[in-house]
Amino acid sequence: MSFALSRRETLFALVSSVASAAMMPSAFAETIGGSAEWRQSYDAVQSRSRIVRSSTPMVSPTAMAATEQALQRYRDLAAQGGWTVIGPEKLRIGSRGQAVAALRNRLIIAGDLDPSAAGSSTYDSFVEQAVRRFQNRHGLTSTGALNPGTITALNVPIETRIRQLELNIVRLRAFSGNLGHRYVVVNIPAAMVETVEGGVVATRHAAGVGKIDRQSPILQTRIPEVNFNPTWTVPASIIRKDLIPKMRREPGYLTENRIRIIGPNGQQIAPEAVNWNSDEATRYTFRQDPGGDFNSLGFVRINIPSPHGVYMHDTPAKGIFGDDYRFVSSGCVRVQNVRDYIQWLLKDTPGWDRARINQVFESGERINAPIPGGVPVYWVYVTAWATAEGDVNFRDDIYQKDGLGAVPVTKMSGAPDAEDAEEQIPRPRR
Repeated sequence: MSFALSRRETLFALVSSVASAAMMPSAFAETIGGSAEWRQSYDAVQSRSRIVRSSTPMVSPTAMAATEQALQRYRDLAAQGGWTVIGPEKLRIGSRGQAVAALRNRLIIAGDLDPSAAGSSTYDSFVEQAVRRFQNRHGLTSTGALNPGTITALNVPIETRIRQLELNIVRLRAFSGNLGHRYVVVNIPAAMVETVEGGVVATRHAAGVGKIDRQSPILQTRIPEVNFNPTWTVPASIIRKDLIPKMRREPGYLTENRIRIIGPNGQQIAPEAVNWNSDEATRYTFRQDPGGDFNSLGFVRINIPSPHGVYMHDTPAKGIFGDDYRFVSSGCVRVQNVRDYIQWLLKDTPGWDRARINQVFESGERINAPIPGGVPVYWVYVTAWATAEGDVNFRDDIYQKDGLGAVPVTKMSGAPDAEDAEEQIPRPRR
C-alpha cells in the first residue's frame, strides 16, 4: 500500500498530537530575525505533498477498488470529527498566522500535506504544493493560492463527500466488467477524456462538455471513424435558440463564418432572402465549410453512432481548455490536444501515423479514416473516484444527478452563468 493510503489511517492521532503547536508561531519565527528568519521558517518542514499524475483510469476495476477503500477512510475520519471550516482569508505563499496553521491541519487531514508539517504557521512552498495537489484533486486550476473556489471545496462537509463516494461506487461498479483492452472514457463532471490501454491511462485530455441546459448524455458505443476537415451541419436546436437571434443582431454573421443556407431542393439561399423575424430558417439546412481556423468542429470530428446525435471534435477556441468551468457545448465533446487523441485512435489503422495526420490537417483534405473494429467509448457521470496511489478526486455535481443539492464550486469561483457559458453561436458552437 502506498504512503498516501497508510498515512490517512493514522491521520487524526498525528494531528491531535500537534494541534496545539499548530496554532503557535514556529520556533524560528520567535528566535531568528531578518533574512535568516525568512530563510529558515519559510520552508519549515519537509513535505511529501508532491503531485502524483496517476495512471489509474477514472473508470476501471482499479478505480472502483480504490474508491471503496477511500470511502472507509472517509467514514473513519468522520467518526473522529471530520474537518473544521476554513475561513475566508485569501492566503498565498508568504502569509502567516493561525489561519495558515488551520489550513495546514486541513490539508493534512485530506492527505495532501505530510503530518509533520502541522507545527508551522507560515504559508511556505510546501503548503503551496499541498494546495496545488488539493486543487488538482478537485478539478480546480492549480494556483497554489487559497482562492474562493478552493475555500469552497475545502469546506464541503465530510458527510457530503461520503455520500458522493457512496453514490459513485455504485456507478463505478456498473463498469467493473471487461471494458476492453483499449477504450475511451469521457467523464462529464470532470470535463475530461481518457484513453485507456492495458488497464492504464495512455493519454488524458481536458474537454468541453454540454452546459447545464444542453447536457451531454450518458452513453456507451464505439468510435468507427475519424472525419478530417469536416463540414458542420447546424443542429435544429441551435438554429432555433441561437442562429436566428444571432442573425437578427448581426446580419453578416453567416457570410463571415462561411455558413451556407441550403434549401429543400439543394439550392443555396442568400441570407438576405430569409425572414429572420419568423421561423422560416428552421425549414433550411445550415452547413459550415471545412476549415480548422473557423469551422465549429475544428480540423476533425470523431464519429460516435448514438441516438443523441452527439460526437467528439476539435475546436478553434482552444482557450476553453484552460478554464475550470468547461460546461460550454450543446452536448458534444470538444477535445484538447486532438492530434494526440486521434493518433491513439488510429494507431491500428494502416497508414495513419502522426506525419500523415499532420499532413491531412495542413492540406485541408476532406477524408475519413476508419478504425478497424471501432474503439469502445463510455460517456459517464462520475463525481468522485480514487486512484491506486490513494488520491481521492471530487468534481462538482454540475447536472445535479447526485441529488445532494450542493452549489458547484466552479460557480462559486466566478464561472459564467449557464446561458453565458459560450457565445450565442460563434465559432466553437458544438
